Amino acid sequence: MLTKKPKTKILVDGGDPEETLRIKSLIGFVDGQTTNPSLIAKNPEIQRRIISGHKLSLAEQSEEYKKIVQKISPLVGDAGVSIEVFANFSTTAEQMLAQGEDMFSWIPNAYIKYPCTYEGLRAAQMSVERGIRVNVTLCFSQEQAASIYAATRASKAPVYVSPFIGRLDDRGENGMDLIRAIQQMYKASDGHVYVLAASIRTVDQLLACFALGVELVTAPIRVLESWAAKGLPMPDRNFVYRGVDTDGKPLKPIPYKDIDLTKPWNAFNLRNDLTRKGIKTFVTDFEGTLLRPESVG
Repeated sequence: MLTKKPKTKILVDGGDPEETLRIKSLIGFVDGQTTNPSLIAKNPEIQRRIISGHKLSLAEQSEEYKKIVQKISPLVGDAGVSIEVFANFSTTAEQMLAQGEDMFSWIPNAYIKYPCTYEGLRAAQMSVERGIRVNVTLCFSQEQAASIYAATRASKAPVYVSPFIGRLDDRGENGMDLIRAIQQMYKASDGHVYVLAASIRTVDQLLACFALGVELVTAPIRVLESWAAKGLPMPDRNFVYRGVDTDGKPLKPIPYKDIDLTKPWNAFNLRNDLTRKGIKTFVTDFEGTLLRPESVG
């Protein structure tokens, strides 16, 4: 159990309240939790229903998601619970917002997750204007992070941006470089956007996030349990993250770009193949729990 909480808030990436409790007992606290359609689809109770032959209607799926986050909500600290809207490539901002407004009412510490797409950022912009806390997910570039900043200027609450480290590493790029670049870019900002490092695959990546001083990090239970098994080490001043690809070769650096944060949010390039791939995966997992594939819009 940690005797001193790190500066970086620690979130559990998962859809099972029992996992949240397990990590809380191991490290002494959980600051928050991130969920998404894939994680909810893997919830043990939902999996038991599917295996028994009972798939869910859209209304049942929403109700199960609500029950899960309502169990998680009182277990975590002030980083809240991120709840992701169900969105495919044709879902409009207005349709996402309608979901987000409903989900935000489920628990008192909700953050609504929108994908880092044109429609997702329109929904995020409308949400912060309505006082809804947001987390923009599936971020894979500095330009996407700049657009998230610009789209959410009106927010009175912290906005989360979730860069996915592991998925960049999977294709040979150093995801930690993206975290550094976003941090450097935000130094000249008003500070309303917090970096929530996501897609953590290893204890070394977790420690690198601590060393960089990111505001928040979310990790799956297997990584947090591995960290606990090692005695919950924290990086010292000599810590160096050495990311390698599947062949053991150094990861390709991601260079920093000088970006003007005063531009309108839709002036930035939001297109990214990894964002599209992530949305496709979430939709596939979500529809796998349904009675029949239905529009998530």
